[in-house]
Amino acid sequence: MKCAYCESRETKVMDKREPQDASVTRRRRECLRCKKRFTTYERVEEFELTIVKKNEAREQFNREKLKSGVVKACEKLPISVEEVDTVIDSIEAELRRLNEKEVSSKQIGSLVMKKLKKLNKIAYIRFAAVYHEFEDIESFEKEIKKLVKR
Repeated sequence: MKCAYCESRETKVMDKREPQDASVTRRRRECLRCKKRFTTYERVEEFELTIVKKNEAREQFNREKLKSGVVKACEKLPISVEEVDTVIDSIEAELRRLNEKEVSSKQIGSLVMKKLKKLNKIAYIRFAAVYHEFEDIESFEKEIKKLVKR
């Protein structure tokens, strides 16, 4: 493994963690040359997953695109990169467990909403605003009232 800082190939694993679903192995590594530490993730490459958009267009599942949307919802909130990665990992694992070659973007949006609601209510509302395409303040109010009732 190449060091993320000095690109040396001499690194050692300091810690290894596997989440409950065992879909990803997280390794903390230390470079033997510059002594800096960094994290790597190892995941099994699985079958291709196609996303069916609202307009019936199809595109290949893109983990980074999903992560980008979640990161935007979590900006400037006390949510760590590890927490975001955990959310993305669990969403991807749920999608794979469906064992379908095609999944609707609506299903993905619902999964993200469910995970963000547990993680952080503000991130949830931010994502909901884009996902539900809120066009006025009343839409926000309705969603916030639903959130507060629960």
